[in-house]
Amino acid sequence: MLQEIRIAQLGVIDSSTLHLGAGLTVITGETGAGKTMVVTALGLLLGGRADSGMVRRGAAAARVEGVVDAAGLDAFRRAVDEAGGEVEDGQVVLARNVASEGRSRAWVGGATVPVSRLTEVAEPLVAVHGQSDQHRLLRPRAQRDALDRFGGEPVLALAAAYSALHTRLADTERELAEVVATARERAREADLLRFGLGEVEAVDPRPGEDAELAADEARLGYADSLRTAAEQAREALSSEAGDPDALGAVSAARTVLEGVREHDPEAAALADRLAELSYLLSDLAADVASYAASVDADPTRLAAVSERRAALTALTRKYGETVEDVLGWAETSAARLLDLDGTDERIETLREQQRALRAELGEVAQTLSRARAEAAVRLSAVVTDELSLLAMPHARVEITVGQQEAAAPGSDQPVAGDPLRVGDRWLAHTASGVDEVEFLLAANTGSGSRPLHKGASGGELSRVMLALEVALAGTSPVPTFVFDEVDAGVGGAAAVEIGRRLAELARSAQVLVVTHLPQVAAYADRHVLVEKASDGSVTSSGLTLLDDGARERELSRMLAGLSDSDTALAHARELLEVAAPARALG
Repeated sequence: MLQEIRIAQLGVIDSSTLHLGAGLTVITGETGAGKTMVVTALGLLLGGRADSGMVRRGAAAARVEGVVDAAGLDAFRRAVDEAGGEVEDGQVVLARNVASEGRSRAWVGGATVPVSRLTEVAEPLVAVHGQSDQHRLLRPRAQRDALDRFGGEPVLALAAAYSALHTRLADTERELAEVVATARERAREADLLRFGLGEVEAVDPRPGEDAELAADEARLGYADSLRTAAEQAREALSSEAGDPDALGAVSAARTVLEGVREHDPEAAALADRLAELSYLLSDLAADVASYAASVDADPTRLAAVSERRAALTALTRKYGETVEDVLGWAETSAARLLDLDGTDERIETLREQQRALRAELGEVAQTLSRARAEAAVRLSAVVTDELSLLAMPHARVEITVGQQEAAAPGSDQPVAGDPLRVGDRWLAHTASGVDEVEFLLAANTGSGSRPLHKGASGGELSRVMLALEVALAGTSPVPTFVFDEVDAGVGGAAAVEIGRRLAELARSAQVLVVTHLPQVAAYADRHVLVEKASDGSVTSSGLTLLDDGARERELSRMLAGLSDSDTALAHARELLEVAAPARALG
Protein backbone atom coordinates (compact mmCIF):
# COMPACT_ATOMS: atom_id res chain seq x y z
CA MET A 1 0.00 0.00 0.00
CA LEU A 2 1.20 3.50 -0.82
CA GLN A 3 1.81 5.54 2.33
CA GLU A 4 3.16 8.74 0.87
CA ILE A 5 3.86 10.49 -2.43
CA ARG A 6 6.35 13.35 -2.61
CA ILE A 7 6.31 15.56 -5.66
CA ALA A 8 8.82 18.29 -6.50
CA GLN A 9 9.05 20.58 -9.57
CA LEU A 10 6.50 18.57 -11.54
CA GLY A 11 4.20 20.64 -13.73
CA VAL A 12 2.49 23.28 -11.62
CA ILE A 13 3.48 21.58 -8.36
CA ASP A 14 6.47 23.18 -6.68
CA SER A 15 6.90 20.86 -3.71
CA SER A 16 4.14 18.83 -2.05
CA THR A 17 3.67 15.67 -0.04
CA LEU A 18 0.53 13.56 -0.20
CA HIS A 19 -0.05 11.35 2.83
CA LEU A 20 -2.16 8.33 2.02
CA GLY A 21 -3.75 5.54 3.99
CA ALA A 22 -6.31 2.80 3.75
CA GLY A 23 -9.77 3.44 2.36
CA LEU A 24 -10.81 6.05 -0.19
CA THR A 25 -8.82 9.24 -0.79
CA VAL A 26 -10.21 11.90 -3.12
CA ILE A 27 -8.30 14.75 -4.71
CA THR A 28 -10.21 17.86 -5.73
CA GLY A 29 -9.40 21.37 -6.80
CA GLU A 30 -10.21 24.02 -9.34
CA THR A 31 -9.61 23.39 -13.02
CA GLY A 32 -5.95 23.87 -13.83
CA ALA A 33 -4.84 23.55 -10.21
CA GLY A 34 -2.86 20.41 -10.97
CA LYS A 35 -5.07 17.54 -9.79
CA THR A 36 -3.97 15.25 -12.58
CA MET A 37 -0.32 15.94 -11.73
CA VAL A 38 -0.79 13.45 -8.89
CA VAL A 39 -1.80 10.79 -11.43
CA THR A 40 1.11 11.87 -13.63
CA ALA A 41 3.46 11.46 -10.67
CA LEU A 42 2.12 7.96 -10.06
CA GLY A 43 2.63 7.17 -13.72
CA LEU A 44 6.29 8.14 -13.40
CA LEU A 45 6.67 5.92 -10.33
CA LEU A 46 5.23 3.04 -12.35
CA GLY A 47 7.86 3.54 -15.03
CA GLY A 48 5.69 5.58 -17.40
CA ARG A 49 7.12 7.60 -20.21
CA ALA A 50 8.76 10.89 -19.17
CA ASP A 51 9.54 14.03 -21.11
CA SER A 52 11.11 17.36 -20.28
CA GLY A 53 7.72 19.11 -20.60
CA MET A 54 6.78 17.65 -17.23
CA VAL A 55 9.51 19.64 -15.46
CA ARG A 56 8.38 22.86 -13.81
CA ARG A 57 9.54 25.92 -15.68
CA GLY A 58 12.91 27.13 -14.43
CA ALA A 59 13.69 23.90 -12.54
CA ALA A 60 16.61 21.61 -13.36
CA ALA A 61 14.61 18.42 -12.76
CA ALA A 62 11.35 17.03 -11.47
CA ARG A 63 11.37 14.35 -8.78
CA VAL A 64 8.71 11.95 -7.55
CA GLU A 65 9.08 9.64 -4.57
CA GLY A 66 6.68 7.03 -3.29
CA VAL A 67 6.85 5.33 0.10
CA VAL A 68 5.39 1.82 -0.02
CA ASP A 69 4.34 -0.21 3.01
CA ALA A 70 5.63 -3.66 2.04
CA ALA A 71 3.72 -5.58 4.73
CA GLY A 72 2.08 -8.62 3.17
CA LEU A 73 3.61 -7.91 -0.25
CA ASP A 74 6.02 -10.85 -0.44
CA ALA A 75 6.36 -10.78 -4.24
CA PHE A 76 7.10 -7.04 -4.09
CA ARG A 77 9.79 -7.61 -1.44
CA ARG A 78 11.44 -10.26 -3.61
CA ALA A 79 11.35 -7.94 -6.62
CA VAL A 80 12.99 -5.16 -4.58
CA ASP A 81 15.69 -7.55 -3.40
CA GLU A 82 16.36 -8.79 -6.93
CA ALA A 83 16.69 -5.16 -8.07
CA GLY A 84 19.39 -4.60 -5.44
CA GLY A 85 17.21 -2.42 -3.21
CA GLU A 86 16.47 -2.67 0.50
CA VAL A 87 13.33 -2.85 2.62
CA GLU A 88 13.88 -0.63 5.65
CA ASP A 89 11.50 -0.80 8.61
CA GLY A 90 8.97 -2.55 6.36
CA GLN A 91 9.03 0.29 3.83
CA VAL A 92 10.45 0.79 0.34
CA VAL A 93 11.11 4.12 -1.34
CA LEU A 94 10.57 4.28 -5.10
CA ALA A 95 11.89 7.37 -6.90
CA ARG A 96 12.06 8.89 -10.36
CA ASN A 97 13.96 11.94 -11.62
CA VAL A 98 13.22 13.68 -14.91
CA ALA A 99 15.80 16.26 -15.99
CA SER A 100 14.83 19.37 -17.92
CA GLU A 101 16.89 18.13 -20.86
CA GLY A 102 14.86 14.92 -20.92
CA ARG A 103 17.08 12.40 -19.13
CA SER A 104 15.36 10.11 -16.64
CA ARG A 105 16.68 8.11 -13.68
CA ALA A 106 14.99 5.63 -11.34
CA TRP A 107 15.61 4.15 -7.88
CA VAL A 108 14.18 1.16 -6.03
CA GLY A 109 14.90 0.89 -2.33
CA GLY A 110 17.93 3.15 -2.66
CA ALA A 111 19.41 1.29 -5.63
CA THR A 112 19.72 2.94 -9.04
CA VAL A 113 17.88 0.85 -11.62
CA PRO A 114 16.80 1.11 -15.26
CA VAL A 115 13.30 2.49 -15.74
CA SER A 116 12.25 -0.91 -17.11
CA ARG A 117 13.18 -2.53 -13.80
CA LEU A 118 11.22 0.14 -11.89
CA THR A 119 8.23 -0.80 -14.04
CA GLU A 120 8.61 -4.50 -13.21
CA VAL A 121 8.83 -3.77 -9.49
CA ALA A 122 6.16 -1.06 -9.13
CA GLU A 123 3.52 -1.76 -11.77
CA PRO A 124 1.89 -4.69 -9.89
CA LEU A 125 1.26 -2.32 -6.95
CA VAL A 126 -1.12 0.12 -8.64
CA ALA A 127 -3.92 -0.12 -11.21
CA VAL A 128 -4.47 3.27 -12.84
CA HIS A 129 -7.78 3.96 -14.57
CA GLY A 130 -7.77 7.26 -16.39
CA GLN A 131 -8.79 8.95 -19.57
CA SER A 132 -5.78 7.74 -21.55
CA ASP A 133 -4.04 5.14 -19.43
CA GLN A 134 -3.20 1.60 -20.44
CA HIS A 135 -5.65 -0.20 -18.17
CA ARG A 136 -4.53 -3.41 -16.57
CA LEU A 137 -7.80 -5.16 -17.40
CA LEU A 138 -7.44 -4.44 -21.10
CA ARG A 139 -4.73 -7.08 -21.35
CA PRO A 140 -5.92 -10.56 -22.39
CA ARG A 141 -3.92 -12.32 -19.70
CA ALA A 142 -5.23 -9.96 -16.99
CA GLN A 143 -8.79 -10.56 -18.20
CA ARG A 144 -8.36 -14.33 -18.00
CA ASP A 145 -6.77 -14.11 -14.55
CA ALA A 146 -9.55 -11.80 -13.34
CA LEU A 147 -12.21 -14.22 -14.59
CA ASP A 148 -10.48 -17.13 -12.84
CA ARG A 149 -10.35 -15.20 -9.55
CA PHE A 150 -14.02 -14.27 -9.87
CA GLY A 151 -14.83 -17.94 -10.47
CA GLY A 152 -13.38 -18.67 -7.05
CA GLU A 153 -11.78 -21.83 -5.72
CA PRO A 154 -13.41 -24.26 -8.22
CA VAL A 155 -11.96 -22.39 -11.22
CA LEU A 156 -8.64 -21.62 -9.55
CA ALA A 157 -8.19 -25.27 -8.53
CA LEU A 158 -8.89 -26.42 -12.10
CA ALA A 159 -6.48 -23.83 -13.49
CA ALA A 160 -3.78 -24.96 -11.04
CA ALA A 161 -4.36 -28.64 -11.92
CA TYR A 162 -4.19 -27.82 -15.63
CA SER A 163 -0.97 -25.83 -15.18
CA ALA A 164 0.67 -28.68 -13.23
CA LEU A 165 -0.31 -31.22 -15.90
CA HIS A 166 0.89 -28.90 -18.64
CA THR A 167 4.28 -28.63 -16.93
CA ARG A 168 4.53 -32.42 -16.57
CA LEU A 169 3.61 -32.88 -20.23
CA ALA A 170 6.18 -30.29 -21.31
CA ASP A 171 8.89 -32.03 -19.27
CA THR A 172 7.94 -35.46 -20.65
CA GLU A 173 7.89 -34.24 -24.25
CA ARG A 174 11.20 -32.44 -23.78
CA GLU A 175 12.81 -35.63 -22.48
CA LEU A 176 11.22 -37.70 -25.25
CA ALA A 177 12.52 -35.34 -27.93
CA GLU A 178 15.98 -35.46 -26.40
CA VAL A 179 16.07 -39.26 -26.19
CA VAL A 180 14.80 -39.68 -29.75
CA ALA A 181 17.18 -37.05 -31.13
CA THR A 182 20.17 -38.60 -29.40
CA ALA A 183 19.31 -42.27 -30.04
CA ARG A 184 22.13 -42.65 -32.59
CA GLU A 185 24.65 -40.96 -30.32
CA ARG A 186 23.44 -43.11 -27.43
CA ALA A 187 23.98 -46.26 -29.52
CA ARG A 188 27.52 -45.16 -30.35
CA GLU A 189 28.18 -44.39 -26.69
CA ALA A 190 26.86 -47.82 -25.71
CA ASP A 191 29.25 -49.55 -28.15
CA LEU A 192 32.20 -47.62 -26.76
CA LEU A 193 31.22 -48.52 -23.22
CA ARG A 194 30.85 -52.21 -24.10
CA PHE A 195 34.31 -52.23 -25.66
CA GLY A 196 35.84 -50.52 -22.63
CA LEU A 197 34.07 -52.78 -20.16
CA GLY A 198 35.23 -55.78 -22.19
CA GLU A 199 38.84 -54.62 -21.91
CA VAL A 200 38.53 -54.16 -18.16
CA GLU A 201 36.80 -57.53 -17.75
CA ALA A 202 39.54 -59.28 -19.78
CA VAL A 203 42.30 -57.92 -17.52
CA ASP A 204 40.18 -58.26 -14.34
CA PRO A 205 42.30 -55.94 -12.16
CA ARG A 206 42.25 -56.06 -8.35
CA PRO A 207 42.34 -53.00 -6.08
CA GLY A 208 45.98 -52.18 -5.20
CA GLU A 209 47.33 -54.70 -7.71
CA ASP A 210 49.38 -52.13 -9.61
CA ALA A 211 51.36 -51.20 -6.48
CA GLU A 212 51.97 -54.86 -5.62
CA LEU A 213 53.22 -55.67 -9.13
CA ALA A 214 55.53 -52.66 -9.14
CA ALA A 215 57.16 -53.96 -5.94
CA ASP A 216 57.44 -57.49 -7.36
CA GLU A 217 59.00 -56.25 -10.57
CA ALA A 218 61.61 -54.17 -8.70
CA ARG A 219 62.56 -57.15 -6.49
CA LEU A 220 62.80 -59.64 -9.36
CA GLY A 221 64.78 -57.25 -11.56
CA TYR A 222 67.45 -56.72 -8.86
CA ALA A 223 67.47 -60.24 -7.37
CA ASP A 224 71.27 -60.81 -7.74
CA SER A 225 72.12 -57.45 -6.19
CA LEU A 226 69.67 -58.01 -3.35
CA ARG A 227 71.03 -61.50 -2.59
CA THR A 228 74.67 -60.34 -2.64
CA ALA A 229 73.89 -57.41 -0.37
CA ALA A 230 72.05 -59.68 2.04
CA GLU A 231 74.91 -62.21 2.20
CA GLN A 232 77.42 -59.42 2.86
CA ALA A 233 75.20 -57.98 5.56
CA ARG A 234 74.86 -61.44 7.20
CA GLU A 235 78.69 -61.88 7.12
CA ALA A 236 79.16 -58.47 8.76
CA LEU A 237 76.73 -59.40 11.50
CA SER A 238 77.90 -62.99 12.08
CA SER A 239 80.91 -64.23 10.11
CA GLU A 240 81.10 -67.94 9.28
CA ALA A 241 84.78 -67.59 8.25
CA GLY A 242 85.88 -66.37 11.65
CA ASP A 243 86.39 -62.77 10.50
CA PRO A 244 85.59 -59.95 12.90
CA ASP A 245 81.85 -59.27 12.99
CA ALA A 246 79.26 -57.24 14.89
CA LEU A 247 78.13 -60.14 17.05
CA GLY A 248 81.68 -60.91 18.14
CA ALA A 249 82.41 -57.25 18.97
CA VAL A 250 79.29 -57.01 21.10
CA SER A 251 80.12 -60.27 22.88
CA ALA A 252 83.62 -58.99 23.70
CA ALA A 253 82.25 -55.75 25.11
CA ARG A 254 79.73 -57.65 27.18
CA THR A 255 82.43 -59.93 28.63
CA VAL A 256 84.50 -56.95 29.74
CA LEU A 257 81.57 -55.28 31.52
CA GLU A 258 80.36 -58.54 33.05
CA GLY A 259 83.76 -58.74 34.80
CA VAL A 260 83.15 -55.53 36.72
CA ARG A 261 79.36 -55.49 37.19
CA GLU A 262 79.58 -56.40 40.83
CA HIS A 263 81.47 -53.18 41.52
CA ASP A 264 78.97 -50.71 39.95
CA PRO A 265 75.23 -51.04 39.23
CA GLU A 266 75.58 -48.77 36.18
CA ALA A 267 78.22 -51.09 34.67
CA ALA A 268 75.87 -54.00 35.34
CA ALA A 269 73.03 -52.21 33.54
CA LEU A 270 75.27 -51.63 30.52
CA ALA A 271 76.28 -55.30 30.51
CA ASP A 272 72.59 -56.27 30.51
CA ARG A 273 71.89 -53.97 27.56
CA LEU A 274 74.83 -55.57 25.65
CA ALA A 275 73.37 -58.99 26.40
CA GLU A 276 70.02 -57.89 24.96
CA LEU A 277 71.79 -56.46 21.90
CA SER A 278 73.58 -59.76 21.39
CA TYR A 279 70.26 -61.59 21.23
CA LEU A 280 68.88 -59.01 18.77
CA LEU A 281 71.96 -59.22 16.53
CA SER A 282 71.74 -62.98 16.56
CA ASP A 283 68.07 -62.89 15.48
CA LEU A 284 68.78 -60.21 12.86
CA ALA A 285 71.65 -62.21 11.42
CA ALA A 286 69.35 -65.22 11.10
CA ASP A 287 66.67 -63.11 9.38
CA VAL A 288 69.17 -61.63 6.92
CA ALA A 289 70.46 -65.12 6.12
CA SER A 290 66.89 -66.31 5.56
CA TYR A 291 66.17 -63.30 3.30
CA ALA A 292 69.37 -64.00 1.27
CA ALA A 293 68.24 -67.56 0.78
CA SER A 294 64.75 -66.48 -0.33
CA VAL A 295 65.89 -64.03 -3.00
CA ASP A 296 65.71 -65.90 -6.27
CA ALA A 297 66.17 -64.64 -9.81
CA ASP A 298 63.11 -65.95 -11.73
CA PRO A 299 63.11 -64.65 -15.33
CA THR A 300 59.80 -66.36 -16.05
CA ARG A 301 58.09 -64.72 -13.10
CA LEU A 302 59.66 -61.36 -13.99
CA ALA A 303 58.29 -61.59 -17.52
CA ALA A 304 54.82 -62.45 -16.23
CA VAL A 305 54.85 -59.53 -13.81
CA SER A 306 56.02 -57.10 -16.51
CA GLU A 307 53.32 -58.33 -18.87
CA ARG A 308 50.63 -57.92 -16.21
CA ARG A 309 51.84 -54.40 -15.41
CA ALA A 310 51.69 -53.52 -19.11
CA ALA A 311 48.07 -54.71 -19.26
CA LEU A 312 47.17 -52.60 -16.23
CA THR A 313 49.01 -49.61 -17.67
CA ALA A 314 46.94 -49.90 -20.86
CA LEU A 315 43.78 -49.66 -18.74
CA THR A 316 44.97 -46.73 -16.63
CA ARG A 317 46.01 -44.89 -19.77
CA LYS A 318 42.37 -45.00 -20.98
CA TYR A 319 40.12 -45.21 -17.97
CA GLY A 320 41.81 -43.72 -14.90
CA GLU A 321 45.02 -42.77 -13.13
CA THR A 322 45.02 -45.86 -10.90
CA VAL A 323 43.49 -49.32 -10.88
CA GLU A 324 40.94 -48.01 -8.35
CA ASP A 325 39.96 -45.28 -10.83
CA VAL A 326 39.58 -47.90 -13.58
CA LEU A 327 37.33 -50.01 -11.38
CA GLY A 328 35.25 -46.92 -10.50
CA TRP A 329 34.90 -46.08 -14.20
CA ALA A 330 33.78 -49.64 -14.90
CA GLU A 331 31.10 -49.49 -12.20
CA THR A 332 29.74 -46.15 -13.45
CA SER A 333 29.89 -47.21 -17.08
CA ALA A 334 28.04 -50.46 -16.40
CA ALA A 335 25.16 -48.46 -14.89
CA ARG A 336 25.23 -46.03 -17.83
CA LEU A 337 25.20 -48.94 -20.29
CA LEU A 338 22.09 -50.35 -18.68
CA ASP A 339 20.42 -46.97 -19.20
CA LEU A 340 21.60 -46.73 -22.81
CA ASP A 341 20.54 -50.27 -23.61
CA GLY A 342 17.06 -49.34 -22.39
CA THR A 343 16.68 -46.45 -24.88
CA ASP A 344 13.96 -48.14 -26.93
CA GLU A 345 12.06 -49.09 -23.80
CA ARG A 346 12.51 -45.56 -22.44
CA ILE A 347 11.16 -44.04 -25.65
CA GLU A 348 8.09 -46.25 -25.51
CA THR A 349 7.56 -45.48 -21.82
CA LEU A 350 7.79 -41.74 -22.47
CA ARG A 351 5.36 -42.00 -25.38
CA GLU A 352 2.90 -43.82 -23.16
CA GLN A 353 3.28 -41.11 -20.54
CA GLN A 354 2.81 -38.46 -23.22
CA ARG A 355 -0.40 -40.05 -24.48
CA ALA A 356 -1.79 -40.42 -20.95
CA LEU A 357 -0.88 -36.85 -19.96
CA ARG A 358 -2.36 -35.39 -23.16
CA ALA A 359 -5.59 -37.27 -22.61
CA GLU A 360 -5.80 -36.12 -18.99
CA LEU A 361 -4.84 -32.57 -19.95
CA GLY A 362 -7.59 -32.50 -22.59
CA GLU A 363 -10.19 -33.57 -20.03
CA VAL A 364 -9.07 -30.96 -17.48
CA ALA A 365 -8.96 -28.28 -20.19
CA GLN A 366 -12.55 -29.08 -21.19
CA THR A 367 -13.73 -28.92 -17.57
CA LEU A 368 -11.83 -25.66 -17.03
CA SER A 369 -13.38 -24.15 -20.15
CA ARG A 370 -16.88 -25.00 -18.92
CA ALA A 371 -16.14 -23.50 -15.49
CA ARG A 372 -14.76 -20.34 -17.06
CA ALA A 373 -17.78 -20.02 -19.35
CA GLU A 374 -20.13 -20.27 -16.36
CA ALA A 375 -18.09 -17.70 -14.41
CA ALA A 376 -18.09 -15.42 -17.47
CA VAL A 377 -21.90 -15.41 -17.57
CA ARG A 378 -22.09 -14.50 -13.89
CA LEU A 379 -19.41 -11.80 -14.09
CA SER A 380 -21.01 -10.29 -17.20
CA ALA A 381 -24.33 -9.98 -15.37
CA VAL A 382 -22.74 -8.44 -12.25
CA VAL A 383 -20.75 -5.85 -14.23
CA THR A 384 -23.74 -4.99 -16.43
CA ASP A 385 -25.85 -4.39 -13.32
CA GLU A 386 -23.12 -2.18 -11.90
CA LEU A 387 -23.00 -0.12 -15.11
CA SER A 388 -26.73 0.53 -14.97
CA LEU A 389 -26.12 2.37 -11.69
CA LEU A 390 -23.15 4.31 -13.11
CA ALA A 391 -25.08 6.34 -15.71
CA MET A 392 -24.69 3.61 -18.35
CA PRO A 393 -28.16 2.00 -18.20
CA HIS A 394 -28.05 0.66 -21.74
CA ALA A 395 -24.51 -0.70 -21.60
CA ARG A 396 -23.92 -4.41 -21.64
CA VAL A 397 -20.70 -6.24 -20.81
CA GLU A 398 -20.13 -9.60 -22.42
CA ILE A 399 -17.26 -11.88 -21.48
CA THR A 400 -16.45 -14.50 -24.09
CA VAL A 401 -14.49 -17.69 -23.54
CA GLY A 402 -13.33 -18.98 -26.92
CA GLN A 403 -10.74 -21.35 -28.28
CA GLN A 404 -8.44 -21.34 -31.28
CA GLU A 405 -9.09 -24.27 -33.59
CA ALA A 406 -5.99 -26.14 -34.71
CA ALA A 407 -7.63 -28.26 -37.42
CA ALA A 408 -8.76 -27.23 -40.88
CA PRO A 409 -12.55 -26.81 -41.30
CA GLY A 410 -14.17 -30.18 -41.93
CA SER A 411 -10.98 -32.05 -41.08
CA ASP A 412 -10.25 -34.21 -38.09
CA GLN A 413 -6.50 -33.87 -38.57
CA PRO A 414 -4.59 -31.12 -36.78
CA VAL A 415 -2.59 -28.56 -38.68
CA ALA A 416 1.09 -28.04 -38.01
CA GLY A 417 2.03 -27.14 -34.47
CA ASP A 418 1.37 -28.76 -31.13
CA PRO A 419 -2.44 -28.85 -30.71
CA LEU A 420 -4.32 -30.57 -27.90
CA ARG A 421 -7.23 -32.93 -28.40
CA VAL A 422 -10.13 -31.61 -26.33
CA GLY A 423 -13.27 -33.65 -26.81
CA ASP A 424 -13.64 -33.95 -30.59
CA ARG A 425 -11.65 -30.78 -31.36
CA TRP A 426 -7.98 -29.96 -31.89
CA LEU A 427 -7.18 -26.74 -30.03
CA ALA A 428 -4.18 -24.51 -29.49
CA HIS A 429 -3.07 -24.56 -25.86
CA THR A 430 -0.78 -22.76 -23.43
CA ALA A 431 0.20 -23.21 -19.81
CA SER A 432 -3.02 -21.37 -18.88
CA GLY A 433 -5.44 -23.52 -20.84
CA VAL A 434 -7.04 -23.59 -24.25
CA ASP A 435 -9.21 -20.54 -23.64
CA GLU A 436 -9.01 -17.02 -25.00
CA VAL A 437 -10.93 -14.73 -22.65
CA GLU A 438 -12.11 -11.35 -23.91
CA PHE A 439 -14.13 -8.61 -22.25
CA LEU A 440 -16.55 -6.93 -24.67
CA LEU A 441 -18.78 -3.89 -24.29
CA ALA A 442 -21.95 -2.80 -26.04
CA ALA A 443 -22.20 0.81 -24.84
CA ASN A 444 -25.69 1.47 -26.22
CA THR A 445 -28.84 -0.41 -27.13
CA GLY A 446 -28.54 -1.93 -30.56
CA SER A 447 -24.77 -1.50 -30.82
CA GLY A 448 -22.62 -4.54 -31.27
CA SER A 449 -20.23 -5.80 -28.64
CA ARG A 450 -16.67 -4.63 -29.12
CA PRO A 451 -13.42 -4.99 -27.16
CA LEU A 452 -13.37 -2.65 -24.17
CA HIS A 453 -10.77 -0.26 -25.54
CA LYS A 454 -12.74 0.09 -28.78
CA GLY A 455 -16.28 0.15 -27.45
CA ALA A 456 -16.17 3.04 -24.97
CA SER A 457 -15.05 6.61 -24.59
CA GLY A 458 -12.48 7.54 -21.97
CA GLY A 459 -15.05 8.39 -19.30
CA GLU A 460 -17.16 5.33 -20.11
CA LEU A 461 -14.13 3.10 -20.02
CA SER A 462 -13.19 4.38 -16.57
CA ARG A 463 -16.69 3.55 -15.31
CA VAL A 464 -16.52 0.11 -16.88
CA MET A 465 -13.23 -0.42 -15.10
CA LEU A 466 -14.78 0.75 -11.83
CA ALA A 467 -17.66 -1.68 -12.31
CA LEU A 468 -15.18 -4.50 -13.02
CA GLU A 469 -13.00 -3.65 -10.05
CA VAL A 470 -16.03 -3.53 -7.73
CA ALA A 471 -17.22 -6.88 -9.07
CA LEU A 472 -13.73 -8.31 -8.55
CA ALA A 473 -13.21 -6.61 -5.16
CA GLY A 474 -11.43 -8.88 -2.74
CA THR A 475 -9.99 -11.08 -5.49
CA SER A 476 -7.59 -8.61 -7.11
CA PRO A 477 -3.86 -8.92 -6.27
CA VAL A 478 -3.44 -5.15 -6.82
CA PRO A 479 -3.36 -3.28 -3.48
CA THR A 480 -3.97 0.25 -4.84
CA PHE A 481 -6.42 1.61 -7.43
CA VAL A 482 -6.31 5.06 -8.98
CA PHE A 483 -9.25 6.57 -10.87
CA ASP A 484 -8.76 9.80 -12.78
CA GLU A 485 -12.00 11.59 -13.77
CA VAL A 486 -14.00 8.34 -13.50
CA ASP A 487 -17.09 10.54 -13.12
CA ALA A 488 -16.61 12.48 -16.36
CA GLY A 489 -19.93 13.25 -18.00
CA VAL A 490 -22.18 12.17 -15.13
CA GLY A 491 -23.90 13.85 -12.22
CA GLY A 492 -26.84 13.60 -9.86
CA ALA A 493 -27.83 10.13 -8.71
CA ALA A 494 -25.29 8.45 -10.97
CA ALA A 495 -22.52 10.45 -9.29
CA VAL A 496 -23.76 9.28 -5.88
CA GLU A 497 -23.63 5.67 -7.08
CA ILE A 498 -20.09 6.15 -8.35
CA GLY A 499 -19.08 7.46 -4.93
CA ARG A 500 -20.80 4.59 -3.19
CA ARG A 501 -19.06 1.99 -5.39
CA LEU A 502 -15.67 3.61 -4.94
CA ALA A 503 -16.23 3.42 -1.18
CA GLU A 504 -17.22 -0.23 -1.53
CA LEU A 505 -14.05 -0.99 -3.48
CA ALA A 506 -12.04 0.86 -0.82
CA ARG A 507 -13.16 -1.70 1.77
CA SER A 508 -10.80 -4.26 0.21
CA ALA A 509 -8.13 -2.01 -1.35
CA GLN A 510 -6.58 1.42 -1.20
CA VAL A 511 -8.38 3.75 -3.64
CA LEU A 512 -7.25 7.16 -4.88
CA VAL A 513 -9.68 9.25 -6.96
CA VAL A 514 -9.31 12.53 -8.82
CA THR A 515 -12.81 13.99 -9.08
CA HIS A 516 -14.75 17.17 -9.73
CA LEU A 517 -18.04 15.88 -8.29
CA PRO A 518 -19.00 16.62 -4.66
CA GLN A 519 -21.27 13.56 -4.63
CA VAL A 520 -18.15 11.39 -5.15
CA ALA A 521 -15.92 13.39 -2.80
CA ALA A 522 -18.43 13.02 0.04
CA TYR A 523 -17.74 9.26 0.24
CA ALA A 524 -14.02 9.74 0.84
CA ASP A 525 -12.27 8.78 4.05
CA ARG A 526 -9.61 11.36 3.25
CA HIS A 527 -10.07 14.55 1.23
CA VAL A 528 -7.05 16.29 -0.35
CA LEU A 529 -7.32 19.72 -1.93
CA VAL A 530 -5.02 20.89 -4.70
CA GLU A 531 -4.71 24.66 -4.30
CA LYS A 532 -3.21 27.03 -6.80
CA ALA A 533 -1.26 30.04 -5.57
CA SER A 534 0.53 32.79 -7.49
CA ASP A 535 3.20 35.27 -6.55
CA GLY A 536 2.40 37.40 -9.58
CA SER A 537 4.77 35.66 -11.95
CA VAL A 538 4.98 31.99 -11.09
CA THR A 539 1.97 29.81 -10.33
CA SER A 540 2.39 26.81 -8.03
CA SER A 541 0.14 24.18 -6.52
CA GLY A 542 0.16 22.46 -3.17
CA LEU A 543 -1.66 19.52 -1.58
CA THR A 544 -3.64 20.05 1.63
CA LEU A 545 -5.40 17.40 3.71
CA LEU A 546 -8.76 18.90 4.72
CA ASP A 547 -10.29 18.77 8.15
CA ASP A 548 -14.08 18.56 8.59
CA GLY A 549 -14.72 22.30 8.31
CA ALA A 550 -12.44 22.79 5.31
CA ARG A 551 -14.03 19.78 3.70
CA GLU A 552 -17.50 21.29 3.98
CA ARG A 553 -16.26 24.50 2.39
CA GLU A 554 -14.58 22.62 -0.47
CA LEU A 555 -17.75 20.58 -1.15
CA SER A 556 -19.83 23.78 -1.13
CA ARG A 557 -17.42 25.29 -3.65
CA MET A 558 -17.81 22.22 -5.83
CA LEU A 559 -21.60 22.38 -5.47
CA ALA A 560 -22.21 26.05 -6.08
CA GLY A 561 -18.89 27.66 -6.79
CA LEU A 562 -19.20 29.40 -3.39
CA SER A 563 -17.26 28.23 -0.35
CA ASP A 564 -19.12 30.42 2.19
CA SER A 565 -22.72 30.09 1.00
CA ASP A 566 -24.93 28.95 3.87
CA THR A 567 -27.15 27.02 1.48
CA ALA A 568 -24.17 25.34 -0.19
CA LEU A 569 -22.62 24.55 3.18
CA ALA A 570 -25.86 22.99 4.37
CA HIS A 571 -26.02 20.90 1.21
CA ALA A 572 -22.40 19.87 1.71
CA ARG A 573 -23.11 18.75 5.30
CA GLU A 574 -26.09 16.79 4.07
CA LEU A 575 -23.96 15.04 1.43
CA LEU A 576 -21.38 14.10 4.07
CA GLU A 577 -24.06 12.77 6.44
CA VAL A 578 -25.70 10.67 3.71
CA ALA A 579 -22.33 9.24 2.63
CA ALA A 580 -20.99 8.56 6.13
CA PRO A 581 -22.50 5.06 6.62
CA ALA A 582 -21.13 3.84 3.29
CA ARG A 583 -17.54 5.03 3.77
CA ALA A 584 -14.92 2.31 3.77
CA LEU A 585 -13.47 3.27 7.15
CA GLY A 586 -16.81 4.24 8.73
